[in-house]
Amino acid sequence: MALHYFGLMLINGINYRTVWMQDTSVYLINQLLLPHKFEIYKSKDYLDTANSIKTMIVRGAPAIGATGAFGLAQAALMFEGENFDNFKQFINEAYHQINSARPTANDLKFGLDFVKSRMFAENSIANSKMKAFELAKQYADWNAELCRKIGEHGNSLIKDGHSVLTHCNAGALACVDYGTALSPIRMAHYSRKNIFVYADETRPRNQGASLTAWELAQEKISHAIIADNAAGYFMKKGRIDMVIVGADRIAMNGDVANKIGTYEKAVLAKENNVPFYVAAPLSTFDVNANSGEDIPIEERHEEEVLYIHGIDENNEMKKIRIASFESNAKNPAFDVTPARYITGIITEKGVIKPKSEDIEKFVG
Repeated sequence: MALHYFGLMLINGINYRTVWMQDTSVYLINQLLLPHKFEIYKSKDYLDTANSIKTMIVRGAPAIGATGAFGLAQAALMFEGENFDNFKQFINEAYHQINSARPTANDLKFGLDFVKSRMFAENSIANSKMKAFELAKQYADWNAELCRKIGEHGNSLIKDGHSVLTHCNAGALACVDYGTALSPIRMAHYSRKNIFVYADETRPRNQGASLTAWELAQEKISHAIIADNAAGYFMKKGRIDMVIVGADRIAMNGDVANKIGTYEKAVLAKENNVPFYVAAPLSTFDVNANSGEDIPIEERHEEEVLYIHGIDENNEMKKIRIASFESNAKNPAFDVTPARYITGIITEKGVIKPKSEDIEKFVG
């Protein structure tokens, strides 16, 4: 097993990153097992890495982007042959296989493009392989730095004594390090601000209950898990001062695609005069999406709704059906929040108003 790649995320008193690469293997914190078991998953080739993205061993747009970049580097390193044209064709095929693993997150394509557009060096396969590995590592480091800056800008919005609502997981697990929505919360905590976090459970995969709450517990940040349907109750009671969520893709008009249920939280926040912020790097903006209508929405398997996973009283992992066997389910994984419900988008360059003219100043 490779030594862990040092990052900021604290796990059992040790700092980790979500994903890293050593030799020709990619190492990932296995999010399917959290919060009950912490385990590093070793992906031995790019096909395994693509499957890790598809099966949600790794999840969260920035983390997926970095994993895709490492996967393409894996493909380059595993190529056997001496013909440069065959090498380029092999990379193109690997690119499309990895990119097809998850359709909604824009960062996956961004990470793949970052490596592919720069890796071919002087018609040399050996140099191109080395370049691909260097670029993938550079992308991961860059991604972590973006999230750190998001935390700095977002921290300025959080006041001492604030309570913040989150939805899904947009912590370090969803990125390479720091997180997007959790990065400002981490920075506020490190600044010794007295804050409290309400973590939506986020059905059907429960990323809020399983991942966000686990990260907060590791950092000893005060928090409580709430049912998805309870957010409006706490907003109306004046218990929530602001909402910060992540994003999987942002259109050029400011519409945001994020985990299913985000739209509902934004409408509730608007009704209750609670500021609603989206935290995401500029790489999450899709220059080819004029509005949310242009964003593809992934529909996942109905089993995610019909079953739930957890541990029993004997500490054994179990899969339990919670619906009748005569029932089917619909399972859109994301929804689109119109820009009019969003107070601002926290990026590495600062807080952007969700308007086309403001976004175009930042996004090239």
